[in-house]
Amino acid sequence: MTALQRLYTEFGQSPWLDNLTRGYLRDGTLKRMVADGIRGVTANPTIVAKAIVGSADYDEQFAALTAAGRPLEDAYWQLVLDDITAALGVLRPVFDAGGIDGFVSVEVAAELARDTEATLAAARALHERIAAPNLFVKIPATAEGVPAVRQMIAEGRSINITLIFSLARYQQIIEAYLCGLEALVERGGDPSRVHSVASFFVSRVDTEVDRRLQTAGTHQATALQGQAAIAQAKLAYRLFRRRFTGQRWQRLAAHGAHPQRPLWASTSTKNPALPDTRYVDELIGPDTVTTLPETTIAAFTEHGTPARTIDTAVDDAAEVMRRLAAAGIDMDDVALHLENQGVANFHASSQQVLAALAAKAHQLSRH
Repeated sequence: MTALQRLYTEFGQSPWLDNLTRGYLRDGTLKRMVADGIRGVTANPTIVAKAIVGSADYDEQFAALTAAGRPLEDAYWQLVLDDITAALGVLRPVFDAGGIDGFVSVEVAAELARDTEATLAAARALHERIAAPNLFVKIPATAEGVPAVRQMIAEGRSINITLIFSLARYQQIIEAYLCGLEALVERGGDPSRVHSVASFFVSRVDTEVDRRLQTAGTHQATALQGQAAIAQAKLAYRLFRRRFTGQRWQRLAAHGAHPQRPLWASTSTKNPALPDTRYVDELIGPDTVTTLPETTIAAFTEHGTPARTIDTAVDDAAEVMRRLAAAGIDMDDVALHLENQGVANFHASSQQVLAALAAKAHQLSRH
């Protein structure tokens, strides 16, 4: 049994690949990774940009789309959605075997993150264009994204909520999910067909908090470096457990509703002083998803520590958060900074790939 398979069979955690490239689809790499224990795929505009710009795998199709007169942005989305559709096929057996995994995520355009109505329209269009039961459409957890999540769930659409950086925003996302399910049930819909994950970002939190602690410069502050992200994620898991129990949840579960699992995103270690499997080893537990880039998969396979850790030392985690506040770290402000940064980075990646495609289209037009 592989290390990834152990995560699922022994600890109830689903490992997903945090990458998608056409090369992996063509040469069978993704299929082999699924056989080794990968149970889903996530992608974002940065990942998509690297895949398209970084290889020649898309050139032939892009040339054909350009020759047919397709607008640049339409051609871009066709490239993306063809990869998503192929990956959905590879993961479909995992979905059919149990229904809680086997998902592939595609994100609405980054420039829509501050526009609720445009996000709704884009999410609907993606679901209708692909119409696969194991598709997740990603919606950013911005203030404008929260009502979009509620509405999409109320319409019976499966959603991956991304860019969650704080417990306060996570609380809002859980509430949006529950309210959406209640609205769906009220109108006679079937909640058993709806799935959702809440993508809680991890290592990026430590990067920003540690930067602020370093700036503070006190012994009290520097002693807290490298602790914020794990502590906050453990408290997020406690919140998940509390919100998906009790009478309100049981009423929904009686109709077949699925809990919205926490998904640990940004699990690669950014600080070389920290273990390269830290954000995997410390967050293992049932009813969770961990998304892993290839380097983290390799590191965890070689020297990771499979053990249930997500609900250990939770009181210590709460104490870390209290000490961070005492050291002047405003976690809500950290989250807002990271959210704005994340939206901006995704938008920049989208613009990068469009610019690269425009240059390629110009080059093709000269031949």
